[in-house]
Amino acid sequence: MPYRLATFAVILSLAACGGGGGDGGGTPPLDKPPTLRGVAATGAPLVNAQVSVVDGQGKVVGTATTHGADGSYNLTLSVNTPAAPLFIQARGMDAAGTMQVLHSVVPTIAAAMVSHVTPLTNAVVALSLGTEPAPVFAAAATSAGQFTQMASAAPAASDFLKTLVKTQLTDLKFTDPKTLDLLADANFAANKGPHDLLIEAVRVDLARSRLNVPLLQIGNKFLAAPTAEVVVELPKAQTELLKTSDAAPATAITSTLKAATSASALLANLPGLDELGAALNQLIAQGQDVSRLLDAPLLAGYDKHNGRVKTQLAGTLYTYSTANRQFGRFQLLGCADDAPATGNCAKVMVGAVVSDSSGAVVDVFSDVVSYNKSATTTNKWNLVGNGKKLAVAAQPLGFMALNADGSASTAVVPNPGIGLQVEIQAQMPDPLPGNPPIQLINAATVQLPGGFSIPFGYCNRPQLCVSTTPGATILIPTGGVGDLAIQRSAVGWVGSVDSVRAAKYLINYSYAGVAETRNAYLRADVLGEPAAARFPVVDGMSAANPLAAANLQGGTLAINWATWAAANPDLRIIEVKRVFTPAAGGAPTVVDTPAPLPPRTAVTLSAAFTPVGAVRSELWLQATDAQGRRFHTRYTARP
Repeated sequence: MPYRLATFAVILSLAACGGGGGDGGGTPPLDKPPTLRGVAATGAPLVNAQVSVVDGQGKVVGTATTHGADGSYNLTLSVNTPAAPLFIQARGMDAAGTMQVLHSVVPTIAAAMVSHVTPLTNAVVALSLGTEPAPVFAAAATSAGQFTQMASAAPAASDFLKTLVKTQLTDLKFTDPKTLDLLADANFAANKGPHDLLIEAVRVDLARSRLNVPLLQIGNKFLAAPTAEVVVELPKAQTELLKTSDAAPATAITSTLKAATSASALLANLPGLDELGAALNQLIAQGQDVSRLLDAPLLAGYDKHNGRVKTQLAGTLYTYSTANRQFGRFQLLGCADDAPATGNCAKVMVGAVVSDSSGAVVDVFSDVVSYNKSATTTNKWNLVGNGKKLAVAAQPLGFMALNADGSASTAVVPNPGIGLQVEIQAQMPDPLPGNPPIQLINAATVQLPGGFSIPFGYCNRPQLCVSTTPGATILIPTGGVGDLAIQRSAVGWVGSVDSVRAAKYLINYSYAGVAETRNAYLRADVLGEPAAARFPVVDGMSAANPLAAANLQGGTLAINWATWAAANPDLRIIEVKRVFTPAAGGAPTVVDTPAPLPPRTAVTLSAAFTPVGAVRSELWLQATDAQGRRFHTRYTARP
């Protein structure tokens, strides 16, 4: 009944305004342009995100940039009478360092409007449209019919979404969830209040089924595996939400669970987490040296985090202090427990952007925090690290090979190719400048979910390399994706069970003579046929202007990927490197260039390389999306 009444009320409202046609799209005439404000957040604010607004006729009627401190935006529309509804998009990097493209909607026009942009509003829009919002927004000029449906279905979609997270609503003590306005809560802020924590408590993803049906996936963020607990077919949900009677959107749920589970015990303690960020910023502002930072109560319980010990953490804080930098608000990323207790999580993964005094984001920080309710001399939330000696991860992978002119290579089949990327940390930086990195381990095995195991060995690179020889501890790297990739086209042991979201990989190794087993989970399905447009490309490569080996070797080449970034705002470049391989074989020389943080899309390859004999020269770019999928592009330069 709530879905039918809410939808019917909006339809009446739109009808009373004359529908979506005419110069104003049925909007009552206003004396001056209306205003729109809101907050763009994923738990932590989306800092310096770009906000764009189109009206019901697909016309751009406003743009803004979110505030660096709280993710808020405020704008005056460019017209007095915009057509209803307003469709809002926010694009920016979250506190985990991943790019987000999120949407919201204002169903009816008023003089002053509020529209927040969060993963939950994005889900409301997806349910209302019956598909992913981003392509519809991109084609706004020809999508007026879909906009009308979006406005009609949005209130009912919001009510339906709240049934999917009803356990979180109860745990966060919403006295009347029906009154919670996910789109326009006047009191919402990214401040670890109940609405903010509702956003942080669940994973919200858009995906496609094997039959290419658009899906909404909802799951408890604090499970060991990133499980999609509730799966909704978006087209069927929209059909139900648009009905004026007997609407049953729950019939679009294809999963066994009809609502996500919750980390009930954890949620009760999270409101005080921002006090830790404030305390760290105060510590940084005091300008203490490393020795005093090591003695700070805030670091008293710190063990290690993926090999980073307390001394190195203190060094990082000291660097922030000397450069006058500060932490943004922490964002909850998941649970660091190997086996979280039901309804709880003892070690919580967090991320935060680090900005300078101008508000520019200069770094992304990640670690693990834990709650101590008995603490009296320091904060109850403190940094503790995950206690692990090194980092491991598994991600879906795509690889595309390009010629020097940017055309697809015919020497690589299939192209693009797909597989799995397994990262096992093999080195850590030496704290003394100029010293080579410190080797952590020399070999490991990775057991696939299907039961097969693949050996890895040390190859003098930051990560272990895939090995064809079990037990090998000294390998020659390729310098490219082959070092980390388990590709279906090359390894017959990779099956469908290994390529789905939440697939569990067991990583076995010995550290300082002690055997350890770690779990790594896929965050998303491996794409069956990744679109070529998703792979990063450099502006300006063509038959008339090919990439030359001399340019890569000279150390003055400036590359820009602005065109690709504009077309793929949900992707971020995380690796830029050059690989020089002797024609006669042997170990390659790999020259890494730090990838700039968005919104920057250019870098200069400043380190020169002098070849000895003939070499094959390659440029590699690696990008990642919000669900951890990796997209690698290799350019092979002309000699």
